[in-house]
Parts: sequence; structure tokens; C-alpha cells
Amino acid sequence: MPFPEKLALLEALWIELSSEPDQIEVPQWHKDILDERMREAESGSVEIIDWEVAKQQIKEKIR
Repeated sequence: MPFPEKLALLEALWIELSSEPDQIEVPQWHKDILDERMREAESGSVEIIDWEVAKQQIKEKIR
């Protein structure tokens, strides 16, 4: 299966899985990383872009 198709499949699977957030257990180390990234975003030390823009950039890089 070509990589772009794998990525599309992964995205579809994530949409399905994330529709039931109570079923997904998040480990503490992951929460810690998310907290750190939130602090970075709130401080303005990182650039924030829209998720749709980010996905488009990723797709362009893999073509």
C-alpha cells in the first residue's frame, strides 16, 4: 500500500477511535508532553498553525 494511502487509512482510523474518547487511556508521560507543549504555545515561543494547514504541509512533504 502506498504511503499516502496508509496515511489516509490512519487518519480515518483515528477519527473512528477518537469518537469514543472515554475508551482511550492516555499515559502520564503523554499528558506531560501535552502540558509542556501547551505552556510553549501560551508563552508564544512556538509557531501555531491550523491543523488543516499542518496536514496539507505533511501531505506535500510525502509526495
